Amino acid sequence: MKARRITWKEIKRQKFLMLCTLCFVIYGILFYYVPLGGWIMAFQNYKPKDGLIGSQFVGLEKFKFLFSDATFLRVIRNTLAMGVLNLVCTFVMAIVFAILLNEVRSNLGKKAVQTISYLPHFLSWIIVTGILQDALSSTGIVNELLVNWGLVKGPISFFSIPKLFWPIVAFANVWKETGWNAIVYLAAITSIDPSLYEAATIDGAGRWAKIKNVTIPGIKPTIMILLIMNIGNVLNAGFEVQYLLGNGLVKPVADTIDIYTLTWGISQNDYSLGTAAGIFKSVVAIILIVAANQFAKKTGEQRLF
Repeated sequence: MKARRITWKEIKRQKFLMLCTLCFVIYGILFYYVPLGGWIMAFQNYKPKDGLIGSQFVGLEKFKFLFSDATFLRVIRNTLAMGVLNLVCTFVMAIVFAILLNEVRSNLGKKAVQTISYLPHFLSWIIVTGILQDALSSTGIVNELLVNWGLVKGPISFFSIPKLFWPIVAFANVWKETGWNAIVYLAAITSIDPSLYEAATIDGAGRWAKIKNVTIPGIKPTIMILLIMNIGNVLNAGFEVQYLLGNGLVKPVADTIDIYTLTWGISQNDYSLGTAAGIFKSVVAIILIVAANQFAKKTGEQRLF
């Protein structure tokens, strides 16, 4: 009874914080958990006029169709390939950029570079893809430089070559998100005890030795946590950039699960199939996060839970 009185006393004392927390909890329930009830469409032959209650139940038929559809299997390949490529490129570049930026001696220069680097994060994909299309067009700056330097005989049609599409998407993600993602690592670097750098200096360590033996080990827990979280987003390879940059020539390598869901769920009015594809992506994301967390646990690294 005594513990309970203390608990209620604490709640009353912090009632404003509890009220704020309750607002976010209600928001999460309404917009993240209640919509999960719509997943029942994946097990129905859903018709808008019949609703969730009146639509015919078909069990796993939609999932069977998905995994027997060559288009969906190709879409999984595209999504997984671009997801892994984006993860590796953006993750590594953010760490490298944060470490190099930390080595800049001038505070004014460091702040200027950091500000410029994370500004692209606030640009919409419409603007980013527009810049890419202009830069990589036959009359764009990239082709002009390649031709003027004698590296190619004529302009390259970047958006008509399927094997170049994935690197272009990866580059777009790196350019847009590297500066923003580096903020977390910069914060982790600033929390490293300065005495460790002083001790390394006394031992005769140079810049690279300090980075290897002090900076990287100091931010390793942050790296592991963010890596585990980002692994779950491998199948979130994107929608906007592929949809906006894609065309008929690169469609076989450009379509992702999100585009497939849009095509079948809205364009073809097969909401059940689109929902089934979305469920597949969510389940895979959960499995990847749990597997990565368990691997980190067994290897003694920092983990989520």
